[in-house]
Amino acid sequence: MSMLIEVWGDYACFSRPELKTERVSYDMMTPSAARGLVEAIYWHPGMRYHIDRIYLLKPFRFAAEDEASTAEYTANPIRFANIRRNEVKSTLLASAALKAAKGGEAPVLYTSEDIQQRAAMVLQDVHYVIECHFTMTDKAAPSDNPGKFQDILRRRLKRGQCYHQPCFGCREFPANFREWTGGEVPALKGVNRDLGYMLYDLDYSDPENILSQFFRGKLEQGVLDCRDVEVFT
Repeated sequence: MSMLIEVWGDYACFSRPELKTERVSYDMMTPSAARGLVEAIYWHPGMRYHIDRIYLLKPFRFAAEDEASTAEYTANPIRFANIRRNEVKSTLLASAALKAAKGGEAPVLYTSEDIQQRAAMVLQDVHYVIECHFTMTDKAAPSDNPGKFQDILRRRLKRGQCYHQPCFGCREFPANFREWTGGEVPALKGVNRDLGYMLYDLDYSDPENILSQFFRGKLEQGVLDCRDVEVFT
């Protein structure tokens, strides 16, 4: 069953994995980021989301403006901003936490000693509509069915409920969300762009060897089509 979910926010960072020290965002939301955002709203082991399309819209705060503003954002729809963010250079290992659970010394990270300031190129004034559907998994209970899950998701979208705050790539970039009920999605029709190779998803079939999957992203008439794409590992 297909669903349309409108999401918007001030900033987003869908980090390119090849650029680790200084974060640089992809030009568009990735399918895995879209799936993670929807799962933050409603997730159940008996279902799995599949991202079909991601529509690029002009910034939400300009959505009610006239055709002149639409032409402006069609000419320059993907906007970047350079910011500096405070991060830490160290990480707390799972093995250290396990050791502490067995009576060892608790792991500690002192931000005053490990803090680092790093530059990031992030997206600004993002506004998308995510078109997705879900399939049932073998972990669904006998009483579970697609209609039940769709009704729950719709209720949560209407009430603004979520398991944890949905975000655009990083937790400090929260996402607003609601079900799209405006009929045809007004994607920016004049926007066509080859986005190059983008992260598609992660393959967890072998927990000991988790693989990154990539695809060739193409923005056509303001729409990133994620269906039936060739996936590379």
